[in-house]
Amino acid sequence: MKGLLLRLSGLDADAENAVRVIGFFDRLIAGRAGLDALVRSTADLAGCPVGVHAPGQGLSLRAAPGADVVTPGAAPAGAAVRPLEGGVAVWVARAGEPVPLDDMLLERFAIATAILLEHSGVPRPELGDPALVELALSADAGTAERSRALHLLGFGPATRLRVLAGTGVDALEGRSARLGGVRVVLLPGEVAAVPDGARAGIGPEGPAIEAPRSWAAARTALRFTSAAEPVVWWERLGGLAAVAGKFSPPELAELPDVRGLDRLAAESHGQDTLAALEALCATGSARKAAAVLHRHHSTMPARLARAEAVLGFEVDSPAGRFRLHLALMLRRLRDNADLA
Repeated sequence: MKGLLLRLSGLDADAENAVRVIGFFDRLIAGRAGLDALVRSTADLAGCPVGVHAPGQGLSLRAAPGADVVTPGAAPAGAAVRPLEGGVAVWVARAGEPVPLDDMLLERFAIATAILLEHSGVPRPELGDPALVELALSADAGTAERSRALHLLGFGPATRLRVLAGTGVDALEGRSARLGGVRVVLLPGEVAAVPDGARAGIGPEGPAIEAPRSWAAARTALRFTSAAEPVVWWERLGGLAAVAGKFSPPELAELPDVRGLDRLAAESHGQDTLAALEALCATGSARKAAAVLHRHHSTMPARLARAEAVLGFEVDSPAGRFRLHLALMLRRLRDNADLA
């Protein structure tokens, strides 16, 4: 299909080849293709960039041959443009001179766009915020559907935002929805303080049209939260983020260091010991950890000695703290698997 229009034009721009171009668009219309498929297929047919610009509907799609649909602005300078009703326009941006079948392609592209806009699955304005947020975050949604959903939520495709995934964060302001057992919030500005007792994973900032990536990252970050660290930013996880999808909860539970932490947690003062270990990793010293926990520093040696006896390695050394921190994070991943 790629570059077919150029080959047809090179042969003969006669009625037979024009019918082939018409049939190409008729098949897309009959198959109720989405706007993404229409734009991508038209670019392959034309052998050059093409696009649909519908600012009133929050849609601005383009594609180059063999590439995915993206969201730029209006038609580039020099493009051939065909306006439609409602401020919609389609365009074809061929470098150099037009080919004989370009007019036919632009006409049929415009007709197909008008029909598919009317019958496409782009969301309706009456859909509420939760449904629109879910659509904006769906990795399976087309670019057109996501752009339209973002438009109805008040975001342009290039708006910079983060996605927050959390529990106990219903009071946070922002466009939000509940997906499974997790509340998701779209945050175009600064991240507000998370309420006491809440947990939150915060995805990376990026253009709104790429919100599914931030949503996936926010869910990963949420799995690393704990009572000791209720808010986790995905960017600060570094290589730990890659670990999240490598092990199942049963596999994590069988890791020797995780099993050691479980044995400590089951003891009579286990939760205090784990809190001391969390504080040790966060502060880098037993004395500072005691201060964070509002305990006298003389209480720490016994707790650390007990932890070392169960875990089987020294915890208050650079190498030991690294191993301990990794074990604590892996245990969080195991315990928060239902938040993924």
